[in-house]
Amino acid sequence: MTSNAESGRLSGKGDVGASGPTRSLWLHLLKLSTTASAAGVLLLAVLAVFLQGADGALSSTSGGLLVMLFFGISLLVGHFVGRSNPSGAVGMFVATYFTKVVGFAVVLFAVGAPQWLHGSWFVAGAVTAVVLWQASELYGFSKARLQIYNDPETKETPNA
Repeated sequence: MTSNAESGRLSGKGDVGASGPTRSLWLHLLKLSTTASAAGVLLLAVLAVFLQGADGALSSTSGGLLVMLFFGISLLVGHFVGRSNPSGAVGMFVATYFTKVVGFAVVLFAVGAPQWLHGSWFVAGAVTAVVLWQASELYGFSKARLQIYNDPETKETPNA
């Protein structure tokens, strides 16, 4: 089939394939979000080196890595639980979220703030990672191909 409505490549006679569902949604989101967040935190660390020195860069990187670890655990749980029990994945997200919040709070209060930590750079790294992580997850979800309905069953009609 060809069209002369627009110039360009002529359409061929080949089959058009269906794209199908996204294979591993959670791992794809993990890779996409980690890449975006790591790039942002790295740029912030370079800025922090010039403005605050190595301690500022280490502080901003620590804040960003903590956020990436926090969100990454959820995506890994979604990947492993979602494969075997898709309907139970949401419940596991809730349980994991509660465990992470309590666990991270206990660790942060038990360890305390190291002497080298600059609070403002730590928060800047965390906020940078959160914003970029969430933006990449939204982008990844918007591009995901999720099958909502079952494929229609083909009914064979007998020749009459």
